[in-house]
Amino acid sequence: MNIRSLTRGDGVVIGAAVLLFIASFLRISSGYALNAWDNLGLGFGVYMGGVIGAALIVVNRSLPQPRKVAGLDLGAVGVAFTVLVAWAMFWYLVDAYSAGSGLILGFIAALVLAVGAVATPLVPALQAALMAAPGPAAPQPYGAQPQNGYGYPGAQQPFGGQPQQGQPQQGGPFGGGQPQQSPQPAAGFSPFWFAVPAPRPLFAEDGSPAPIAELAPGVWYLAVEQRGPGLLAEMQDGRRGVLQDTSNIQRG
Repeated sequence: MNIRSLTRGDGVVIGAAVLLFIASFLRISSGYALNAWDNLGLGFGVYMGGVIGAALIVVNRSLPQPRKVAGLDLGAVGVAFTVLVAWAMFWYLVDAYSAGSGLILGFIAALVLAVGAVATPLVPALQAALMAAPGPAAPQPYGAQPQNGYGYPGAQQPFGGQPQQGQPQQGGPFGGGQPQQSPQPAAGFSPFWFAVPAPRPLFAEDGSPAPIAELAPGVWYLAVEQRGPGLLAEMQDGRRGVLQDTSNIQRG
């Protein structure tokens, strides 16, 4: 699971679910010292139904690929749960003779939960990453060796261990090496590191409609070539694919 793939809308859903759970322990009627758990149909069927719906949405968002159970997308099932809970809470509130704080707060939380679940795919502001991607690595002091690894700007040998420009290569005559130039990118384009603000699908280079992977926020990827309006991106495991949606990406 990758929590950096969560969006602001998911944060709204999580907060509303926590508030709904707290409301289940408050009085549902101002005239009686009863809460939702004194009526299991209300406690488990309504209040916990909203919490379960929120959990399905968040878990589905955190997984590398959306999951389906019996052919149903977990995220869509979670959204349906939240809408039904908000609908049920509304009628519980209307039908109550003297609504208590647990019922009033529960309806507000259920309404916010449903709105957040439904609006997140539709409102760009809610699709922004909940946790911002880390910034590019700080420049190394003069003469210092860069850190090894893949997945952040400044990583050494991003193209899978190829010698850097002007770096000698062992195995020449008498043990000496001749400088070898590293492959140059196409004219007008220089490879760069980037991070995505929200999960983005990566498509095969042959133009197949089905995505081959998903780029996650908080991870740096290498753009190696321009492909029309998209980018040919290289992942940490060496796989390459076309990122068609390059809006609001963060360059390293």
